[in-house]
Amino acid sequence: MDAFWRFVEDDGWAIASHIALSALMSLFPFLIFVTALAAFFDFKNLADETVQLLLEAWPSQVAGPIGHEIRSVLTRVRTDALTFGVMLAVYFSSNGIESLRIGLNRAYGVRETRPWYLLRLESIGYVLVGAGGLLALSFLVVLGPVLWLAALKWVPALQPFGWIITFLRYAATSVILVVALLVAHMWLPAGRRRLSQVAPGILVTLALWLMAGAAFGRYLAEFAGNYVTTYAGLASVMIALVFLYTTASIFVYGGELNAAIRRAREQRP
Repeated sequence: MDAFWRFVEDDGWAIASHIALSALMSLFPFLIFVTALAAFFDFKNLADETVQLLLEAWPSQVAGPIGHEIRSVLTRVRTDALTFGVMLAVYFSSNGIESLRIGLNRAYGVRETRPWYLLRLESIGYVLVGAGGLLALSFLVVLGPVLWLAALKWVPALQPFGWIITFLRYAATSVILVVALLVAHMWLPAGRRRLSQVAPGILVTLALWLMAGAAFGRYLAEFAGNYVTTYAGLASVMIALVFLYTTASIFVYGGELNAAIRRAREQRP
């Protein structure tokens, strides 16, 4: 409860709205950069796999419409983006990282003292590493079924264990979420924290994300028509925004929870 009331006092709802809008606006430049990077290394088919990995954890009612819009943007291979356009794409993608930094700085109650240009360079570095990591993970996900078919030719007894490929796919998505949360909580905000200090908020964030995703998917299955009636052609964008707003609120609350646990420990005799 201390974490919740601090979340309210720290303008958590407004910060979550900022994170949601920044994330949505950063998503397309980031994927355009990933597509250009994949084309540069002649991995054109990996861009679509990267989109699927990014949206794997989203409810199907949210991932379906927004995924369709993303693929309509990425249908043309953008090798030209690796010239001047890549700088703009990476810069706008880093805005999403900066919004997360602002939310966590407020949640942990710390003031940023590092120069703004170093913070921006750090955010751009996270974008570059994230794009490369996603492409590498996508390559492994694409390569997995091929290796499995080759293994079946040599060991047909493995046939009943085909579920392993599906499990590995979901495991890859889980790894992306956990690593992203660890990096965000430990290194994005000012100061430094140990793993034991950020683990409670990360675990609660993951649990609440699962529950919120299931609840939001159930809600859309029943009342998706309300968005179409209210927002017409913008329905898919608004659905994505509401979903991102929900997940951003949980993300900021995870930071507030870690800060509340730290305060409780400090008050012990």
